[in-house]
Amino acid sequence: MNCENAVFPPAEQAAAFFSAADDGPFVMLNLLKFRERAEYPDGSEGHLSGREAYARYGAGVRACLQAVGGEALYAGAITEIMIGAVDELWDMVALARYPSRAAMMAMIQLPEYQAIEKHRIAGLAGQLNIRTTPVARA
Repeated sequence: MNCENAVFPPAEQAAAFFSAADDGPFVMLNLLKFRERAEYPDGSEGHLSGREAYARYGAGVRACLQAVGGEALYAGAITEIMIGAVDELWDMVALARYPSRAAMMAMIQLPEYQAIEKHRIAGLAGQLNIRTTPVARA
């Protein structure tokens, strides 16, 4: 199994995601890997770790999620792996619920989101975003 972290999806991957049929609510699993030091394009905030920069993003993204009917469900440090193996563990996991793909697109277009995204970019070395949907119960 190949695993590749990224800060942004390739254009074709993002287009495919947002143009797919909107089949309702989902939870996005975010596996996050932080930079040792935050990297802002203007060189500011060099004293911050990647985790600290991302925490600034996390503090603001909750309101953005709520603005589109979503919510932050959980965030926690990844401490060890029990089953399986990876070359390197991610640093953190975060779960966010969205009512739809359209709501997620609306969120990333919010001016408030645009203002905080610089902290996400500065803090992340890469991530995996995995869309999950509820399993029908018998």
